[in-house]
Amino acid sequence: MPEPTVPPGPSTPPTPPVSLAALLARDDLGLRRMAGPSPAGVAVHWAHTSEMADPYPYLLGGELLLTAGVHVPRGTDPGPAYFDAYVGRIVAAGGAALGFGVAPVHDTVPRALVAACDAHGLPLVEVPPRTTFSGVARAVWQLMAQARLAELRRVSEAQQGLAAAASRPDPVPSVLRRLAGRLDGRAVLYGPEGTEIAAAGREPGGEVRRALAELSRFVTGHTSTTATDTVAGTHLAAYALGTGQGFVLGVAAPHRESGDHTIASVAAVLLSLLTGEHQSGTGAARSSALVRLLLGARPEEAAPLLGGGGVTHWHVVHARPDTGTPDPVSASALGAALGSPLVDTTEDVVRVLVPASPAAPPDGRETEGAPVTPPAVSARGGGEVGPVSQGGWVLGVSAAVTPAEWPAGDAQAARALARARATRVPLVRHGARPALADLVPDGDAEAHARALLAPVADVPALTETLRTWLSLHGSWDRTAVALSVHRNTVRQRIARCAALLDTDLDDPDVRMELWFALRR
Repeated sequence: MPEPTVPPGPSTPPTPPVSLAALLARDDLGLRRMAGPSPAGVAVHWAHTSEMADPYPYLLGGELLLTAGVHVPRGTDPGPAYFDAYVGRIVAAGGAALGFGVAPVHDTVPRALVAACDAHGLPLVEVPPRTTFSGVARAVWQLMAQARLAELRRVSEAQQGLAAAASRPDPVPSVLRRLAGRLDGRAVLYGPEGTEIAAAGREPGGEVRRALAELSRFVTGHTSTTATDTVAGTHLAAYALGTGQGFVLGVAAPHRESGDHTIASVAAVLLSLLTGEHQSGTGAARSSALVRLLLGARPEEAAPLLGGGGVTHWHVVHARPDTGTPDPVSASALGAALGSPLVDTTEDVVRVLVPASPAAPPDGRETEGAPVTPPAVSARGGGEVGPVSQGGWVLGVSAAVTPAEWPAGDAQAARALARARATRVPLVRHGARPALADLVPDGDAEAHARALLAPVADVPALTETLRTWLSLHGSWDRTAVALSVHRNTVRQRIARCAALLDTDLDDPDVRMELWFALRR
């Protein structure tokens, strides 16, 4: 069996591609198929315009390449060899299809181009004079947005169904049956010795069954927790359950949609809870809290199960290692240093939910804290966030927030971490302290903020860039680091803000007023 691949595991399904047949069905575009295979099986991931004679270096694969034939030599017949080489390079780059505009350079699609596309199996589409290339690209994005919305709905419905299955008297078989039905395939729970404990769905052939069992053993003895493979036209996936006891979820499906990995990951989380040993009161309480959240409970209803009845406020901590990307072992060590087992590890950020001390200040008007020097934070000694000797991390800490305000605390910690990275300090806290802005009644302040920021309010990238730029005293370089964008992008966004707001951002009074408004 070929070496399995280990996917990155996105938290949400990627944007599904668009069928070329769906584009051809759009009457407003008037596209016409000229050559190549049936458009029903052609997936378009994006549209790209190029008039280069050799577009190969500029293609990523999956494009609908649009050209008006400007690159075709004028005055002489280029002959079949030219178009054969041109189409061959597109196919070699993984292009999905070629769209040829019949105006203003050419009145018709060259016959030699049609023949070359037929020979290479590349779909060729005629773009009429009334249809612009930007109109075609816009149609691609519209269809992709519709497909993504439908996929998100499918994933959401699947998550609700799996959570409901986990609450049944026979939770493990119920989750497997629901997962197999959603993926139209086979779902298997393997034990620590690789034995099949429970299964649901259509029984695959012997080759697929053996390959799935082998894939499950691969993730059991491998550093990765997820692996995929394809055998006999069947898509396989294996998920090591997070109980540390060797249980694995195996999935075999005849096709693989963009949201299937997310659906299977939810099932793996539920099965991890169902197969784990939660004999201690703390473990049982955490499992109960997670299941309640999956079933739609509000955070404030589940929070007492996580930190005990006496905890009313929490700190959200965002952390990034000084070098490399976080791994589960180092993330768990950080959580232990902070005194909390509630750790979430993503691609580049570790998030920790830390109970605050009973003396922690209640929610109030909060301002971005100044950089401080301790290398890490801890919740030891009553849960008060303070310094510990846990080097190698850059951290952002939220103010003390109630469970209902966890999302706000998450945003505070993210901004604090961005500021810490931009200013190159180990830790930044989002502090709570009185300010001049508190002298203005909330209703009046919010109404003024909405009116002042209305020109940019509908573009989150502009407001976030303006907020970060102001918090870093107008530094282009630090803002670029905090937002992970190029410095020129920051300059363009700030210039756009100044134009839309019709104001001078070099004026300190203007900056102060905008800062107060952004805090609202």
